[in-house]
Amino acid sequence: MDNGKILPLAAMEKLLKRCGAPRVSEDAKEAMKDVLENYGEQIGQKAVRIAQHSGRKTVKASDIKLAVK
Repeated sequence: MDNGKILPLAAMEKLLKRCGAPRVSEDAKEAMKDVLENYGEQIGQKAVRIAQHSGRKTVKASDIKLAVK
């Protein structure tokens, strides 16, 4: 998979501030981005396998929810 930016750093700052952080370092934004992208990729891969197992090419919301369980 492309290792380029998928999630913007500004979104990481907004998320952490929503959680109560008054300030967020660049390192923290990068770390959050890396963790969320890795976790999202794992969920996506599981969801694709679930859709394929169901005989579909289209990944549905139910596949994502099942992949998280």
